[in-house]
Amino acid sequence: MTNRMEIYLAARYTRRTELVCCRADLLAVGYTVTSRWLAGEGDATNDGVAPEGTEEERQRWALIDWEDIKAAGVMINFTEPPGSTHSRGGRHVEFGMALFRGKRPIVVGPRENVFHCLPGVEVYETWAECLTQLVRER
Repeated sequence: MTNRMEIYLAARYTRRTELVCCRADLLAVGYTVTSRWLAGEGDATNDGVAPEGTEEERQRWALIDWEDIKAAGVMINFTEPPGSTHSRGGRHVEFGMALFRGKRPIVVGPRENVFHCLPGVEVYETWAECLTQLVRER
């Protein structure tokens, strides 16, 4: 059984530094963050693109993310503005996996796809608004 105190943070890889700060915010108020991708294994390339890695490495990273999603009770998906070119899509798959597993779904930013409009999906314009709500719940 997952704990509602455990949170998975999903975003495009190039936002990793920003999400490390969000993880620190959550840890400071007593939450656990299961997103091991934030450790930055295979750091982003010089142009800011997520590492490609070998097929074996990518498979290992996907399995780690899947385990981290399963361990969490809450999925927070950081989205991109309409028309953004940051659309490789891993965060969308992670969000779908979390929905399927019955995790509490939260979006920070604009709704990027139809699944962000499902009943029960919480949407916050900013990280500060989302964090304020999570702190209230503590």
